[in-house]
Amino acid sequence: MEPAHQMRLLVITNNPDSATFRQRVAIHLDLLRNKGIDCQVSRFPASILGRSKLFASTPRFDGVLLHRKMLNAWDGFWLRRCGPRVIYDFDDAIMYSDSRPDRISRIRFRRFSRSVSSSQVVIAGNEYLAQHARRYNAHVEILPTGLDAGAYRVQPRREDDGMVRLVWIGGSSTLKHLHEIRPALEEVGRRFPKVILRIVCDAFFDLESMRVEKRSWSRDTEVADLAASDIGLAPLPDNEFTRGKCGFKILQYQAAGLPVVASPVGVNAQYVRDGVTGFLAPDSLHWVDRLRTLIENPELRAALGRAGQCEVQRFDVSIIGERFSRLIAECLRREND
Repeated sequence: MEPAHQMRLLVITNNPDSATFRQRVAIHLDLLRNKGIDCQVSRFPASILGRSKLFASTPRFDGVLLHRKMLNAWDGFWLRRCGPRVIYDFDDAIMYSDSRPDRISRIRFRRFSRSVSSSQVVIAGNEYLAQHARRYNAHVEILPTGLDAGAYRVQPRREDDGMVRLVWIGGSSTLKHLHEIRPALEEVGRRFPKVILRIVCDAFFDLESMRVEKRSWSRDTEVADLAASDIGLAPLPDNEFTRGKCGFKILQYQAAGLPVVASPVGVNAQYVRDGVTGFLAPDSLHWVDRLRTLIENPELRAALGRAGQCEVQRFDVSIIGERFSRLIAECLRREND
C-alpha cells in the first residue's frame, strides 16, 4: 500500500563516505524510502554561500536529519530561521576532543549544546551520550549502531597453517588504542609462537615477537578477513571520549562468530558478557591471561563465538532500522499534524 503522504527528509552530514554515516544512516535509507520518507543526502558545505543555499532549501522538506555536525552560531541561527524540524543523530563523544579528552573545550560544548537544543528529537548511540544530550534537550532517544548480522555468516576460509589469528579492525585514528596493548601482545607472542596479529585498517605497525598480517580495509573483504580469524580485540583507554564509543567492532566480531577480548570501557562492558561471549581485560596482565585462555582452548573459542552470534542478533539492521525509521516518521508526522 502506498503511504498517504510522501514525506521528504534532508540528510546533512560532514562526510557521507564515513563509516559512521554508513552504519548509522545510509544503511537505513532504503527502508526509510520504502516507508514513504524520501531522503536527499547532502554534504555540509564548507563555504558560507553553500550553507546559505542549503539552509534556504530546507522549507521544501518535512524535516532535516543532522548527522554528527556541531553548529556554530551562524549556522544555528540560519537553520532555526529557516524553520525545519531537526532530528540530531550522533554516535561519538564529539563534545570532547579525541586527542585531549580530559580537557573541557567551551567551544565544542557550546556547539554541541546548540545543535542538540535546536533539535526536536535527538538520537544518541548509547546511554553515556544520551546523558550529555539530556542537559540541553528532553527528547532524547537511544539507538545503538546496527549491522547486517546475516552478512557475516559466511563459511570462513581459514588457512591450514595451524596458526591462531588475533584480529583488530578499525580506522587509522583509532589504531593507537591497539598500540596501547602492545606490551601484552608482545608477551603473548613470546609465549605462543603460533599466534598471528591480523590488522584490518589503512595503517599498520609491527611487533617484535609476533607476526603481523596487514590487511587493507575494504568493504568487499572485511567480512572475510574477520571470519577467517579466531579472536577479536577491542582495547580502549578509559577517558571522557572513549566512554562514548558505540562498540561497533565488537558487534562485527560477534557477527563473524569470534570470541572477543575487550577493555571494560563504555558499552564494551555491556556488549561483551564476561565468560559468555568473550572476556573483559582491565589491564595488561588480564589481556595476557584472557588471550592465553582462548589460544589454548579452541572449543571455548567456538562456544563463546556461537554465543556472540546469538547476542548480536538484537543489533541486526532489521531491528535497529525499524526503530530508526519509526523515530524519524513520528517526528515528521508531528510536524505535519
